[in-house]
Amino acid sequence: MNTILVTGATGNVGRHVVSQLAAAGLEVRALVRSPERANLPERVDVVRGDLSAPETLEPALKDVESVFLLWPHVTADGAAEVVTTVAGHARRIVYLSANVADEPVTHYHEIERLIRHSGLGWTFLRPGGFAANTLGWAEEIRRGVVRWPYGQASRSLIHERDIAAVATHVLTSAGHSGATYVLTGPERLTQAEQVRVIGEVAGHDVRWEEQPLEEARERLTAAWGNPAFVESALSAWAGFVAAPEQVTPTVERLLGRPALTFRRWAQDHVADFS
Repeated sequence: MNTILVTGATGNVGRHVVSQLAAAGLEVRALVRSPERANLPERVDVVRGDLSAPETLEPALKDVESVFLLWPHVTADGAAEVVTTVAGHARRIVYLSANVADEPVTHYHEIERLIRHSGLGWTFLRPGGFAANTLGWAEEIRRGVVRWPYGQASRSLIHERDIAAVATHVLTSAGHSGATYVLTGPERLTQAEQVRVIGEVAGHDVRWEEQPLEEARERLTAAWGNPAFVESALSAWAGFVAAPEQVTPTVERLLGRPALTFRRWAQDHVADFS
C-alpha cells in the first residue's frame, strides 16, 4: 500500500507532479478523464476517473497510501463525498489549496475544513498567484494589447514546476503532517510588468490597457460562473496595488534552491505566446 494517486494529473501542476514522482521511481497512479489522451510517462498507472463522479474514484484508490488532490471546480459542491471516499482508503492527502483559503467565501476554505475533519493526515499547499494564469493573456499579447484591471497590482507569481516540486517533496518525505505551506515566486512584479516581461521574451511589443472595473467584473463572471469568487479575486487584486503580495522563502526552504523567476516561467512558455 504505497501507491500515490494524483488527481488533476494532466493539468499544469498535476502533470509535473506525476512526472517528478515517476522519475523518482515511485508507484504513481494518475486519475484522468481520458486515459487515451493523457500522454503521461509509460510507467505511470493511468486510470479513468472524474472527481465530479465520486463513484469513479473508488477503484483508483486501491492500494493507495497518499493522494495529491487538485479540486477542479470553483465551488466545493461534491467535495465532501470525495474527501470521505479518500479517507476510506488512503492515509494522507496533500491538497493544492490557495493563499486565500482563510476567507470563508472561497471553496478552498470549505475543502480544507472537510479534510481537517476527515481523519486523514494532511498537508495544505497554499500558492499565491499562478504564473500560468497569465496564459489567459496569450491572444491579447499576440495582438499587442492586454486589457485587464489593476495593472499596478504587485504579485509574486509562482511557476507551476515549483508547486509540483514542493508537492513531490511533501509526498515523499516525513515531517509535513498538519503543515500549511504558503508558496510564492521569488520576486514581485506588477501585472503590467508581467505583460512587459512576456512581451520581451516572446519578441512582441505589448502595452497594458487598464480595463474598467465593471467591464472586468462582467467578463470574469461570464468566464468563471461564480460571482462571489470573482469579487474575491477583484478585491485581492485591488489590495495588491496598495499592499503588494507577500514573498515567502518556503520554496527555497523546502527544496534547497531558489524559486524560479517569472522570466524563467515566460521562457519555459514562450511557444504559448508566439
